[in-house]
Amino acid sequence: MTSTLHPTVDPAHLQEVLDGRWAHVRRDARENLHHPEMLPVYGESMAEARERVTRMARTLAESGRVILGFPKEFGGEADSGGSVISIEMLAFTDLSLMVKAGVQWGLFGGAVQLLGTRRHHETYLREIMSFDLPGCFAMTETGHGSDVQQLRTTCTYDPATQTFDLHTPHEAARKDYIGNAARDGRMAVVFAQLIARGENHGVHAWLVPIRDEEGNPMPGVTIGDDGPKAGLLGVDNGRLTFDHVSVPRDMLLDRYGQVAADGTYTSSIENETRRFFTMLGTLVRGRVSVGGSAASATKLALDIAVRYGNARRQFAAPGEDREIVINDYLVHQRKLLPALAKTYALNFAQGELVSTMHDVQTAVHEHGQEIDEQAQRELESRAAGLKVAQTWHATQTIQMCREACGGAGYLQENRLPHLKADTDVFTTFEGDNTVLLQLVAKGLLTGYRDTFGSLDGWGRIGFVADMVRETVLERTAARALIARLVDAVPGLEDAPMLDRGWQLKMLEFREKHTLEGAIRRLRRNSTTESHPTRPMAPFDMFNDVQDHVLKTAQTHIDRIVLEAFVDGVDRTTDPAARTLLDAVCDLYALSTIEADKAWFLEHGQLTPARAKTLTATVNALLKQLRPHMTTLVDAFAIPAGWKAAAILEEEPGRQEAMAARDAELRREQGAVGWVGGPGATATDLDVPPGQ
Repeated sequence: MTSTLHPTVDPAHLQEVLDGRWAHVRRDARENLHHPEMLPVYGESMAEARERVTRMARTLAESGRVILGFPKEFGGEADSGGSVISIEMLAFTDLSLMVKAGVQWGLFGGAVQLLGTRRHHETYLREIMSFDLPGCFAMTETGHGSDVQQLRTTCTYDPATQTFDLHTPHEAARKDYIGNAARDGRMAVVFAQLIARGENHGVHAWLVPIRDEEGNPMPGVTIGDDGPKAGLLGVDNGRLTFDHVSVPRDMLLDRYGQVAADGTYTSSIENETRRFFTMLGTLVRGRVSVGGSAASATKLALDIAVRYGNARRQFAAPGEDREIVINDYLVHQRKLLPALAKTYALNFAQGELVSTMHDVQTAVHEHGQEIDEQAQRELESRAAGLKVAQTWHATQTIQMCREACGGAGYLQENRLPHLKADTDVFTTFEGDNTVLLQLVAKGLLTGYRDTFGSLDGWGRIGFVADMVRETVLERTAARALIARLVDAVPGLEDAPMLDRGWQLKMLEFREKHTLEGAIRRLRRNSTTESHPTRPMAPFDMFNDVQDHVLKTAQTHIDRIVLEAFVDGVDRTTDPAARTLLDAVCDLYALSTIEADKAWFLEHGQLTPARAKTLTATVNALLKQLRPHMTTLVDAFAIPAGWKAAAILEEEPGRQEAMAARDAELRREQGAVGWVGGPGATATDLDVPPGQ
């Protein structure tokens, strides 16, 4: 849908639409979140990093910028969406500080707020918000990270003492990788199997003191240090082991499950699996924050790489006095611009997700409405999918930016190694990405039925009959607009590739075809067709199509991200900014199709000739967008003081000094086209040996 681009576009108009609903939170951070110790300190030790990050966490607490999501009566603003955006903005500083803040105010404080009741709030929230009570979120165990429902830590109620006995039965059950545990945490929200009157009622959470006022471990609590990590040096990850620790009955966070003095267990949600997923669903804010923080790191890496690529020159063209700016090379544009386009697309999808999360949580926790289970399941599925998309995109893009900056990108002083090391774990914490893709796929396959959470559900023939999504895909943002664009496409073979409806229809077709193929295979495996005498066992039935299921999830994510981008373009009011965003949206859509070109060829949606046209169209878009690369990163509005990359300050001056010296030598020697060596190296077919 691209039309002629305006030669100049005010990045402020792009920023306005990118910043979205919580623009005021972003603006406040840009104006006020400045402290030299909030940036990475290159070369510091782990101990120094931990000390600095803890200091800055206290500074953050004093600023009030990390407590937006807490209730107003305790000093917060009851703004769960704003709390996510504040974490996203913090991620532009030191990612260790972002994680430390996320643990304290998002996971630990969020669990007390959302899983606890009035007495817990009145007793602990103010101290948590002020950082006077540093805490931990102790869910993951050495032996169980993704399958939280199978945690081995137990918490057994004793009516005689009206206390719980919290116990780690073996090493695999120890709490591991727990932020704030190794150094600062004084209390932990501990997840364990609740046992009362001899019956296991599933995973619940307790508030458990782990250190006294002097910092010594509490009786029965053993605290270990996970030691040096690949990144996030400032986060004190540790291990917790409990040897029959006595926990008072009122320390159970009992919003969803209560234990009476005599040991009677009650819950408003009778089904254990539903209760477990409802509890976890309330904590979705952490997963949303991780995806958004990964996006912030990606934006910062792209900002550095694009600006460096505008200054850095390499190889000479015939007849030119200066070497070529590396952003002018097609292969460099092929690296940076599709990544930029996807970053924009994910920005709009994340904004839509944060708004949905805010509205769902506000309805329940502020207005007292009943949980809308379908809305909650859809929120969790969307949060899982976008966390996957944004963290894998961060991992790939930051590495690409590192390479795009050459040797300079490998130096810590240029920020990229820090970004790479610190975001690497994002693909596996707050949910392993592969497992999260299965969560997305399961939602698609079962229509968000209540049977989620059990492998047995895959094996019931009945689940196929209950599916409501076999042939109809639920559209997301701008539903009427998307439908109008798709319905207007005359045919997949004849439509122009810049037709937005064609782009949407291609991604819809791929998702629908992949989803229906997975359904057919699961149906076949669940019947005797899979074996002459007996159907497959439930695990084998699912495992046999696992790759297909994950492909289904990925195609779904690609489609909803494109739809969110289309909605973002539609909301843009400035004509020049809208036209530029339209071209960036084209690039995202077509580069997504191009990346899976083999699938579209295999399934008859691209002819060989149109596949070649697709690549040519992408290249034409790159040429069209090249003059706007700086504008696109300007729109991220990352303050210069947050970047901490020496090459952004030094490389332009180096290039100008070299150009001045070359010009001086040309004048002295009278050589035409002299640039300090043999000319035309950019087009020379002789390749020099690598260093």
